[in-house]
Amino acid sequence: MFSKRRLILTGFTVVLMAALGACGSGGGPQDGDAGGGEVQERAPVTPTVHGLRDTVRHVAAKTVRATRPHLVKKCASATRQVKHTARTGSGTSKKTRTWYSTEHYQKCGKVRSGTETYTRVVRQERWCVSLNDVDGDTSRDAVWYQVTRATYNEAAAADRLDPLKFTPVTTGCNQ
Repeated sequence: MFSKRRLILTGFTVVLMAALGACGSGGGPQDGDAGGGEVQERAPVTPTVHGLRDTVRHVAAKTVRATRPHLVKKCASATRQVKHTARTGSGTSKKTRTWYSTEHYQKCGKVRSGTETYTRVVRQERWCVSLNDVDGDTSRDAVWYQVTRATYNEAAAADRLDPLKFTPVTTGCNQ
């Protein structure tokens, strides 16, 4: 049989391994590593940019009318057999009595009932600003940035070639 000391040592080892596993010490994913050797891509961080205001552009949202199946909730009465048991007695003289009853319930589900029309957004609304001399580099002109509505309003109120500084949502302004 196991000695008391050996049992304690085994228990301590198990607890230690669990603690190290929970802490993720060693062998876990490192910077940019998703485990298994795959490098996980990170969302690009767009720093604050500054330059001279060139142009602003508002790209309106584009929507279309579309149809989809109209689903309605339909319920029907249903029954199921339920088994009941009761035990009586003690020791060697135990008896089990079994009986069944019928339970009534509502069985519901979604069913298609024609179609419905809805508005589908094909292109999201965007606000864009073009800068010249981005970050002081005179060769970087007409660089487009997608910005928030508040930043767009500030840029639209500014005169052309006025200095602007903002943090863009993303680079580019695809139409």
